[in-house]
Amino acid sequence: MAQLLTAPAIPLSWPTDTGFAKGRITLGEIEARHVSALEKIWSFTGSSNKKGAALYKPVDIPPGYFILGHHCEGNTELLQGWVVVVKDINENKEGSSSLPPLEKPVDYSLVWSSKSGKGKKGENGFFWRPIAPQGYKALGYLVTKVADKPSLEELRCVRSDLTGVCKTDSGIWSQKKDGDSIQVWNAMPDPEKQENGVFAGTFYCTTSTKNESSEFPVACLLNMNSPLTGMPSLDEVHSIIGKYGPSLFCHPKETYFPSSVSWFFRNGALLYKKDSSTPEAIAEDGSNLPQGGSADGEYWIDLPKDSAKAKMVRRGDLESAEAYVHVKSVLGGTFTDVVMWVFYPFNGPGTLLLLKALSIPLPKIGEHVGDWEHVTLRINNFAGELWGIYLSQHSGGRWVKAGDLEYVEGSKKAVVYSSKNGHACFPRAGVVVQGSQKLGVGIANYSKKSTYFVDTSTKYKIVAAEYLKGMGSNEKITEPAWLNYARKWGPKIKYAASGLLGSINLPSELSGQDGPTGPKWKSSWYGDEKVKDVF
Repeated sequence: MAQLLTAPAIPLSWPTDTGFAKGRITLGEIEARHVSALEKIWSFTGSSNKKGAALYKPVDIPPGYFILGHHCEGNTELLQGWVVVVKDINENKEGSSSLPPLEKPVDYSLVWSSKSGKGKKGENGFFWRPIAPQGYKALGYLVTKVADKPSLEELRCVRSDLTGVCKTDSGIWSQKKDGDSIQVWNAMPDPEKQENGVFAGTFYCTTSTKNESSEFPVACLLNMNSPLTGMPSLDEVHSIIGKYGPSLFCHPKETYFPSSVSWFFRNGALLYKKDSSTPEAIAEDGSNLPQGGSADGEYWIDLPKDSAKAKMVRRGDLESAEAYVHVKSVLGGTFTDVVMWVFYPFNGPGTLLLLKALSIPLPKIGEHVGDWEHVTLRINNFAGELWGIYLSQHSGGRWVKAGDLEYVEGSKKAVVYSSKNGHACFPRAGVVVQGSQKLGVGIANYSKKSTYFVDTSTKYKIVAAEYLKGMGSNEKITEPAWLNYARKWGPKIKYAASGLLGSINLPSELSGQDGPTGPKWKSSWYGDEKVKDVF
């Protein structure tokens, strides 16, 4: 099956008429739209070991809308950015403030300039911070090629009560040379504030190594609507999965395949209780599992006692495997996360790689009963398009933008590779080493195309979508009993790493066997995905 590096331009259509994929989302007194037509203003070419950056302004802005700031991306990447533009739809509604939701800045302050023409083709770049009027906040910065201040008409600030708290996210670009420094980050809603913060596609920049003000100088939009009107209906969620559900490819030499949870229970999985020598068979639907609680060691799940049956269960059952889907709103309901969890009855041993050439199988090390992995589809609710996919990788994970994925031929369904034995998810086939780059030693993650795969666009079950309760959905989603089991899906067995293994920076799961908790008990269930590159 051939892959494409970019998804084909297949027309999108949706089964119901909601606020999803209509091109605009109402946030209360403000209406927002995405603009992906961007024009480059200025770029900086980095040195051989540092990437540069490019600054963009939106073009073809719909009449009546205003920008909140410009956009920045690393200039080594395929441009995949966008910004939010906004319009005042207050219309003096009852209970609204006497101040309009949008207002022009009163001035601009120059943050940094390239001074001596360090940009591409010797062009200068000037970075400006809008000065908001009293009662308003700025949501981004502007960039010009000339030293003259931008027009006050070019940008709008937002009334303070319609904004939330921002924080720096991924760094985009930095320059530190001869006292001339600047750092540029994405300005993202702060997830710890638990606000319906909306990412505007803008950036934050500073010439200081620390923020001198107690208040972060850039704010984010808030979605003041309840329910969140841009979210997809249940029918639209099924359509999203049908269009974008990835194919998860196992390694051709994989030994430990995924299965359905019910297959695992039906084939002899046992529930153990602390201080009891008699385990209990688990019902196929998990209805006899203890509900709630915490991973306190009072209960755990293990393989069948019979060695032959245990060996069979370890291998999994690809035919029964399916994705368990959790759908949730993110970034103030302007995006939808479709989180697809896949269960493996057993995580196999690792392989040690020495000097990038010599591979040594590690008996036992890395093994554990029960393995939950997931991929998250992030869907743009303005257009109904796939923005990117989060790939879980052992104790970490990473986001991959839609333009950097492989796709099943003739579709918008991404290809995801599951590593041999360990089941970490990758966007490309190959070998990724986890360990000490300095020593040239680590655990190898092998991934490769094979005939063994799970098509999650057809093999899935939606197990949770909390936001739908406020949308009056006619179809009720019932959470399976096993989803609310808070204890471990495998026993805890410790063994000490010694010799060379003890000096390598290896993940904690390689120091013994310890089953994971289930999907609902991960921090990302209610929060955002935690980006932690462990390689």
